[in-house]
Amino acid sequence: MRYIVNPPAPVSVPVLGTADRFPVHRIYCVGRNYEEHAKEMGFTGREPPFFFLKPADAVVVVNAGETGSMPYPSLTQNLHHEIELVVAIGTGGKNIAAADAHQHIYGYAVGLDMTRRDLQNDMKKQGRPWCIGKAFDQSAPIGPITPAALAGDVNNAEIYVQVNGADRQRSHVSKLIWNVAETIEHLSAAWELLPGDLIYTGTPEGVAAVVRGDTLVGGVTGLGELHLRIA
Repeated sequence: MRYIVNPPAPVSVPVLGTADRFPVHRIYCVGRNYEEHAKEMGFTGREPPFFFLKPADAVVVVNAGETGSMPYPSLTQNLHHEIELVVAIGTGGKNIAAADAHQHIYGYAVGLDMTRRDLQNDMKKQGRPWCIGKAFDQSAPIGPITPAALAGDVNNAEIYVQVNGADRQRSHVSKLIWNVAETIEHLSAAWELLPGDLIYTGTPEGVAAVVRGDTLVGGVTGLGELHLRIA
């Protein structure tokens, strides 16, 4: 086969403690999936889940024990952090029942859904898609994937992010409006999930702006920490 341009290198995330890599197919994100975050964004209640996507090459891989770097993106004056539990799909499927969801999970990671909030809000006001606020280059930092068998009780884990040593977000995964299994059920009804898919499951309250020079340390109990500097 002859390509007219060189195909891009595959996007992949390291698997903790091994030389293996997890190839990224798609990145799905769940919107407003913690009640207190929904409230701070002007919404309330257990609304039906909704999803948006980021391109696979939005990933910024941060290896264990290292501090990654993310350049401050163009066009924005209001870059926000959103700490998230990330689910890595190892076995695909459609119309997956919540009771069977665990069979499709390869592992978990700590991720950040970085958001150009001013651009997102502008698009919302105009009733237009807000990809420009969410799906920009290097908008999906992620740490190594921990296989599910080694991840502990993820569904009850603490989730947090600190900026320059001060708490910004701190909650528990148990406070998800739609838990991991329910999310997979809803998502797989709309798309066929495939091995290599990543699901960013939502962020708790406390989202706020970061600027150049800030250092973020995010974590989920049992999955280690993600260290990122805004350059």
